[in-house]
Amino acid sequence: MYNLPQMNVTNVKSLLLELAGIILVALVIVGISKVTLSYSIVDGTSMDPTLQNEQRLLVNKISYMFGEPQRGDIIVFPPPAQYSYENDFIKRIVGLPGESVEVKADGTVYINDQPLSEPYVVYPKAFPVAKVYVPEGQYYVMGDNRVVSLDSRYGFFVARKDIVGEAWLSIWPLGEFHFLAVLPILLIMKRD
Repeated sequence: MYNLPQMNVTNVKSLLLELAGIILVALVIVGISKVTLSYSIVDGTSMDPTLQNEQRLLVNKISYMFGEPQRGDIIVFPPPAQYSYENDFIKRIVGLPGESVEVKADGTVYINDQPLSEPYVVYPKAFPVAKVYVPEGQYYVMGDNRVVSLDSRYGFFVARKDIVGEAWLSIWPLGEFHFLAVLPILLIMKRD
């Protein structure tokens, strides 16, 4: 028969210290994840085919602490004040501060009078937009599904300070689990 060890004061103290350590580590992990990551759900089809309606994403909230947002980044930001949406917007950065952006009748985007290569866009048709200049500290964003996207073509820019973070990882549905940075490469390969 197996005898259980007797619990003495030293064993209890050791057990309590170990338990406190585990709880402390768990709290630190939760705290770090709250500061560094956010969770977002794609609401609508404006980023189709890159992102699907109801897709779940992890948002990297610290990536822009160490560098500036870049063209092509998919970002999460609160809806502009003039729109009464509850959920954050998810769009792709097209124009950077100080650049000119123009959308031609065929949907081609021009940055500083040069056409922009956008292999992730499969629905390029969109209404034309006269040339605008992106103010300093602001970004021009567009959805990949240009036909239905409510984006900077409707007269708003996204302030740097309003960017929640970069859409980083698709976590649901499981069949769509992937890092978003490699998604444009996968979409191009899918078309070939």
